[in-house]
Amino acid sequence: MSTSVLHLVGAAVGEGASDGGCKWGAAALREHGIAQALAAAGRTVTWGETVAAQPMLATSRLNAIEGFSERLASTVAQVLRQHQQPLVLGGDHSCAVGTWSAVADHLRPQGALGLIWIDAHLDAHTPETSDSQAPHGMPVAALLGHGSAGMTDLFGWRHKLRPEHLVIIGARSYEPAEKALLDRLGVRVMFMPEVLERGFAACFDEARERVQGGTAGWGISFDLDGLDPRDAPGTGTPVEQGIRLVDALQVLAGCSQDPRFVAMELTEYNPLRDFGGQTAQAATDLVCAVLAPPVAALGLAA
Repeated sequence: MSTSVLHLVGAAVGEGASDGGCKWGAAALREHGIAQALAAAGRTVTWGETVAAQPMLATSRLNAIEGFSERLASTVAQVLRQHQQPLVLGGDHSCAVGTWSAVADHLRPQGALGLIWIDAHLDAHTPETSDSQAPHGMPVAALLGHGSAGMTDLFGWRHKLRPEHLVIIGARSYEPAEKALLDRLGVRVMFMPEVLERGFAACFDEARERVQGGTAGWGISFDLDGLDPRDAPGTGTPVEQGIRLVDALQVLAGCSQDPRFVAMELTEYNPLRDFGGQTAQAATDLVCAVLAPPVAALGLAA
C-alpha cells in the first residue's frame, strides 16, 4: 500500500496517562518535520486533521477517552474511505482504540485485522482491574472486547481484534491481571527476555507471520517506550532494557511494501521529556523505515 497517499493524523491526547505531556506529541513531531522527512523518503504525504481530547466536555477521565476514541475513529475511517494510508501520531496509547477500531471496521467486509503491538507494557487492563484507572493502559483489552462499552463498541460491534491475530513484542512492565487476561485469551506475547534471547528480527518475523495468517490486512502500533530509553528517553512511561533503535530500523524497513499493510500508529511521544530532540528523531526514523520505499528505508537502517 506504499504507493497510496500517506495521510498523517494527529492524536492530541494525554488525558489517558498519568503524565499528560504526550498530548503535545503530534504537534511537536509536526514541528520537527516528520512529514517533510517522509516526503523526502519518497512518499506522497498530506497532514490532515488533528483530533484532540476534550476533557472539559466529559464527565470523567474515562468518558473523555471514550469521546476522543469515537472522534479519532471517525477521522481514520474517512482516511481509509479515501483509499489513503493512515499514520496516526500520538498521543498516549489510548489513541489505539480509535485507530484500530476504524481499521478493523474498514477491513471487516474482507476479513479480520492483524496487529503487531510493540510496547514495554501490555496495556490490557480494564476499569475493573486497573488501580490507576489510566485509560492508556486499557487499549489492548478494549480492542479484544473487554472494558467499557465506549471503548469496546465503536461502530456498533466489539472484538475488533481476535486473540490469534495480535502479537505483543517487548513487554517488560505489567501487572498480573493484564497477563492473566492475555493468557486466558491465548494472545502471543514476546516478553523482553525472549526478544533479547532470540533477537528482535526473529521475533518480528514470527509476529508478522502470525498477524498475516487468516487476516485481510495488518498494521503496527509502535509505542516509543518499547525502545530502550537510551535511544528514546522522551516517552510517557520509559522502561529500561528495551529494543534498540538500530535493530528496529533494520527489521522494520519496508514493511509497507506488503500490499496488505494497512496502517501505522506511533504513540507515547512526550516532547516535554525530549531534551535535544533525540526521541523526535528516533520517531521520524522509525516511521520512515516502515513507510518509505525500500531503498530509502534501508538507507535509514544502515
